[in-house]
Amino acid sequence: MIKKTLALLSFLFVVFVLAGCGADEQKEEQKESQKSPSGDLAPLEEEATVVIAEDGAASGAGFYIAEEKGYFDDYNIDIKFTTFANSDDMLPALAAGEVDIAGGVSTASFFNAIAQGIDVKIIADKGHYYDGNSYFSFVIREDLQGEIKDYADLKGKRIAVSSKNAVDDYIYHRMLDHAGLTEDDVELVLMSDFGNMLAAMGNKSIDAALQIEPLITQGESEGLHVRFGDATDYAPDAQIAMVLGSPSFVEKETDVSLRFMAAYLKGVRDYNDAFLHDDGLDEVIDIMTKHTALKDPEIWKKVGVTGLDPNGEMFVDDIKKQFEMYDANGAISGDIDFNDAVDTSMTEKVLEIIGRYEK
Repeated sequence: MIKKTLALLSFLFVVFVLAGCGADEQKEEQKESQKSPSGDLAPLEEEATVVIAEDGAASGAGFYIAEEKGYFDDYNIDIKFTTFANSDDMLPALAAGEVDIAGGVSTASFFNAIAQGIDVKIIADKGHYYDGNSYFSFVIREDLQGEIKDYADLKGKRIAVSSKNAVDDYIYHRMLDHAGLTEDDVELVLMSDFGNMLAAMGNKSIDAALQIEPLITQGESEGLHVRFGDATDYAPDAQIAMVLGSPSFVEKETDVSLRFMAAYLKGVRDYNDAFLHDDGLDEVIDIMTKHTALKDPEIWKKVGVTGLDPNGEMFVDDIKKQFEMYDANGAISGDIDFNDAVDTSMTEKVLEIIGRYEK
């Protein structure tokens, strides 16, 4: 009887010890979770504010999603969005550290600002093409489908483009090269407002246009134009927009900037999951309708969306080609050291921590 009692006590002791160990392990796991809710980098000891110049463009999806899903909060980062009337005001503020992050597109004036001493860093992708479903591509008048069947058929046509010596102009010339056409073979119509291109299609004052979403989808639904081929036919590796960083944020505030980039890429990955793999699509569309001018969830399911690289990688060689074209046009004053202007070190460090997106 005594032996049985001792055996029972011994068994209960072991059970209590194991239960205690399990409880201790659970407490440790909870502590670790509190230390690093993101599962990778621990949050900052003191909250940091990051100011982003963003005007509600669809290409800001990574910022919006990371904000709404709490990825910035996980790192104790508070996001403040601000807007500027134009990049001429935004770039000096970015260089001075008054703004930490901004979106930028390739233009001669952008490169001229850098060449003339405005120090900003090109750090990650903020807009490229998804194969076969470009968000920024050519359309032709709906009634010209029977006449314009190939790019070469654009000869003699009036083509609207929003600007010269900017990424629009670059894409336009890539298309002409692909078609075997020269500038003299077509009539360029500069039209800075994409909305006006819809009206010009309606009154037949233009034949084709380099148009952008959601106006591509809108014009199709109204019977004004149809998509014509796809920009990936002639510019598959075009870098349309970039994430820009202030030098102080990128090079000095590394604890903050590293965590910012990790949160941003997580937002971009959710965006890719949603639009490319239909994973969490409704949630992401809700976020996009909240932060952008396109408020109709059903239209979001139809438009060609902005390409955003889930690893933050850019087509750097294409950025250089755009610069070279503007320079050849005589629109550049000065030179740029791209090894200094393009800084991907922060993105590369983050990928070592959170891993690469491989879907």
